[in-house]
Amino acid sequence: MTTALAHPAATDAVAALSGPGGHLMPSAALSSLIGVGAGDWDRFAAHWNDLALDTYMADGGTYRFRRYGQFDLNPDSGELTLLPHAPYRQETDVNPLNGGIERFFDPLTEPFVADPLLRSVLVALGRIFTEADDHGTRRWNIKLHPYRISASTEQEGQPAPEGRHRDGVTFITSLLIDRVNVTGGESGVYADSGARLLTTTLSEPGDLLLGDDRRTLHSVTPVRPVDPELPAHRDVLVIAYTAR
Repeated sequence: MTTALAHPAATDAVAALSGPGGHLMPSAALSSLIGVGAGDWDRFAAHWNDLALDTYMADGGTYRFRRYGQFDLNPDSGELTLLPHAPYRQETDVNPLNGGIERFFDPLTEPFVADPLLRSVLVALGRIFTEADDHGTRRWNIKLHPYRISASTEQEGQPAPEGRHRDGVTFITSLLIDRVNVTGGESGVYADSGARLLTTTLSEPGDLLLGDDRRTLHSVTPVRPVDPELPAHRDVLVIAYTAR
């Protein structure tokens, strides 16, 4: 744990989260932190070909594909435990578009759960968040949302259809997995006052946006196809950490 937190990528993230509350960790920095390369990202991206249509979109959209699952993490020991599958729920004060109901999504696949890249990311982030958290949390609930947002000439893709928002958790992250034939998808992180803290378009597999969800809000602009004749999508892994 000490070695990982001494890595410049980790110390930069802790400083930003302890300060303004938002941080961009480029793919090269994250890859160095967790010890992976381009081949690992390619293997991990293949899991996104096995997502299911999200049928709960209150805007009627059919552009989002996803799965869902939860882990428990002890950041000190690195013990990571998959929790029993359960419905996902947000209240309407957090998610006015799709909140207020239990949403039953397909569980994470066994190959996805077993992927060593996933474990490395979840443990590294848990240790960063424990260091950045004022309360020194020693146990995290982690909710994982692998998303594919598709786009076409008939329907633009909405990574964040609820607009500028927070997720009602402690820390929130968005990890880019792939972009195929899309334009748009600009991410923004904002202070409660409305001041823009950070704007970026995640573009490389492994680009990671982190935010203190208690003190910031975030948004993502729609995505559209570059070539309307070809498939177009944006793949991300949204990871939410809540102090236990």
